[in-house]
Amino acid sequence: MKILNHSSSDFRNIEFCSIEPDPEMNIIYGENGQGKTNLIESIWLMTGFYSFRARKNIQLIRQGSEKAKISTSFFSGGREQNAVLDIGLKKELTLNGVKEESPRAIMGSFYAVVFSPSTLSLVREGPSERRKLLDIGLSLIKPNYALLMSKYLRVIDQRNSLLKKFGEKSIDMREYFEPWDEEIISLGSKIIKYRIDYVKMLSEYSKEIYSGISSGRESFDFYYSFSKDELDGKSIEEKFRKELERSFESDVKRAYTSAGPHSHDLMLTLDGRDARVYGSQGQQRSCALSMKLSEAAIIEKITGECPAVLLDDVMSELDEGRQSFILNFLGDRQVFITCCEPSTLLRKGRGKVFEVTNGSVKEI
Repeated sequence: MKILNHSSSDFRNIEFCSIEPDPEMNIIYGENGQGKTNLIESIWLMTGFYSFRARKNIQLIRQGSEKAKISTSFFSGGREQNAVLDIGLKKELTLNGVKEESPRAIMGSFYAVVFSPSTLSLVREGPSERRKLLDIGLSLIKPNYALLMSKYLRVIDQRNSLLKKFGEKSIDMREYFEPWDEEIISLGSKIIKYRIDYVKMLSEYSKEIYSGISSGRESFDFYYSFSKDELDGKSIEEKFRKELERSFESDVKRAYTSAGPHSHDLMLTLDGRDARVYGSQGQQRSCALSMKLSEAAIIEKITGECPAVLLDDVMSELDEGRQSFILNFLGDRQVFITCCEPSTLLRKGRGKVFEVTNGSVKEI
């Protein structure tokens, strides 16, 4: 996949910009607070996912404007396509001239992977960020996964509501919960199977990439908390059923369903030790970066499309050797890199350079 043209109006601090990016390297530079990340963010929103910086649409609209608009022409699926995203009270997507019911309709057509300073929370923070990594990665290669996850979370919410409604009486009404439990087991087991298979691929790529970034000084590995082993669908259902049954009494006390993929995690290790506890800031950054680059490699392997790689404020924290490894790994993928000082990247002699000043974007 290649982005051919990208424009936005009244998005964040950008009144209007339009760029024709290079099919490979694109350097976006400027001082802090000028709008470099806003440009990256506008590209990412074309995937159909939420912003990696905000959940409310109002935060995406330029002050004084009623709505924002993003338009992208891109080559994917063997043809040129066009997508327009209007952002007001809600987001509305028009794909190839057809108004879609949801922005997520673009999944399976537009591919991108983003790394921003907040991506470090993959390693540093709690399990929700690592689950998000799995959910986004799987939704990009299996568009039905997002719908499956949505159905599962809806049933979890319904079960939690019942636990709150009946309180301690739920213990005596165990059979009443069986229809919800069966639905949770059915949907949840499919999600777990998807995740286990995906984590296997992700860890294989990540180990190789991390070794390259660190020059082989440490070994990085991780596994899915539900099970280290590859399990078939029946084994997953049996294990999940037992966990759900075992946790029922504690669920009643907390009025919350504790067992299931909504509470699972990735266990990250460096040389066999917990990366969250023992990894330095540089090591944790390398772990997160290797996982995101692995996401890009998997998308290409499964779909045959190279995702756009969006690197926001990444290179400044890496020495020239690590920068060279990452750029060589990315190969001919289309890359967008933000930075304050582009001199090191400019020495590579590749691609286009865009300067951002107070929301204004111009090609140098």
